[in-house]
Amino acid sequence: MVDGLGVNWGTMATHRLPPKTIAQLLQDNGIKKVKIFDADPSSMSVLAGTGIEVMIAIPNDMLATMNDYDAAKQWVKKNVTRYNFDGGVDIKYAAVGNEPFLKSYNDSFTNITFPALKNIQNALNEAGIGDVIKATVPLNGDVYDSPASNPVPSAGEFRADIRDLMAQIVEFFGLNGAPFTVNIYPFLSLYGNSDFPIDFAFFDGTSAPVVDNGVAYTNVFDANFDTLVSALRKAGFGDLPIVVGEVGWPTDGDVNANVAMAERFFGGLLKHLAAKSGTPLRPNTEMQVYLFGLVDEDAKSVAPGNFERHWGLFTYDGRPKFAVDFSGQGQNGMPVGAKGVQYLPTRWCALNPAATDLGKLADNVNFACTYADCTALGGGCSCDALDASGKASYAFNAYFQAQSQNEESCYFQGLAMVTTQNNSQGSCNFTIQIASSAASTSRQARLVVLLLAIAAELLM
Repeated sequence: MVDGLGVNWGTMATHRLPPKTIAQLLQDNGIKKVKIFDADPSSMSVLAGTGIEVMIAIPNDMLATMNDYDAAKQWVKKNVTRYNFDGGVDIKYAAVGNEPFLKSYNDSFTNITFPALKNIQNALNEAGIGDVIKATVPLNGDVYDSPASNPVPSAGEFRADIRDLMAQIVEFFGLNGAPFTVNIYPFLSLYGNSDFPIDFAFFDGTSAPVVDNGVAYTNVFDANFDTLVSALRKAGFGDLPIVVGEVGWPTDGDVNANVAMAERFFGGLLKHLAAKSGTPLRPNTEMQVYLFGLVDEDAKSVAPGNFERHWGLFTYDGRPKFAVDFSGQGQNGMPVGAKGVQYLPTRWCALNPAATDLGKLADNVNFACTYADCTALGGGCSCDALDASGKASYAFNAYFQAQSQNEESCYFQGLAMVTTQNNSQGSCNFTIQIASSAASTSRQARLVVLLLAIAAELLM
């Protein structure tokens, strides 16, 4: 395993793999660090005793509440202190918000993030654990940039509208020994710009490097990282530790999102990290990086793009998508898949070939795709080659599976029928969903958390 390597575990899915299965998946693949997006007891309970280092999180919709110091202390007590004992959860960081300064949020969280950060770190300090557990804020790369007149890493500086705020936050990180956490997405550089040189998104060389004061940048990851380093230098904290909170490549939902490109990206990234060569402005350093993400999430918002539901190294049911060399040493092989996954019955929903009132088809397909994941049907995506009836069957099945195969969810005004025929073609997979065990998992998690709390009291 590459030193400093972790993975993001997101849970925005209609049917989640049981947390216990996820914990086993992490351990089977030697993954020793995980970043989650809340502090849900069902996730925390299965991480207890594993030795896996954890970054927990406060969602953006809780930032306003955390502006009250008593609320922050209660959050720390409930979500950090209770797990802080021998055999508990190895919490390393508490993430305060997630990309709260995104331009698209229109300043919704701009004035409440820093007070929340201060309150959480101070609550950790007051609890006697602030020396080992640090509060940080995962930020999008749009909080810094280089001017259009000089678009090179050495010209990097924090965004003008939040420059003073970022200076305060960076100083606070420095005073408390906390890292700057940034999410870097070379895929989005390519997605957002048709003129972007495709090779620059990867790690195997480019014919058009970015030359900055005699230094040639051959990939956008290093260029982006060093743009942040330059911004930190201008703020007076050029040596502040940096954690890459998210980096990855999706496998569907866009013409540039596929298994081959993801395998190329991760192969290059992991080799780069294993070499510990760092970047031109931070040479010969071990980078702390969390890959994004562990499994596909079919309920994520597609507002940024249809690819959002396809970031997983593993499919929704824990099957590896491609070979990954987590060591970065050329030991390429398929990761270990999830074990003991339970599925719904082997049946699908499809367009009824006897259906005659096809005038209603478009409306019914739109309905299905509004409430289920049809992102694989887009142009250049894995199911784009299906004909019209195939795409209708895909949409109907996606809804049927999302509704846990409820019989009434495969009607669509008489256009659909339940079938035992698998219509998957090539890379286009007509899924059968995971059998949901959310209720039992939740009860088990509450029991484990209760037992952990009792154990913590006994050890105090």
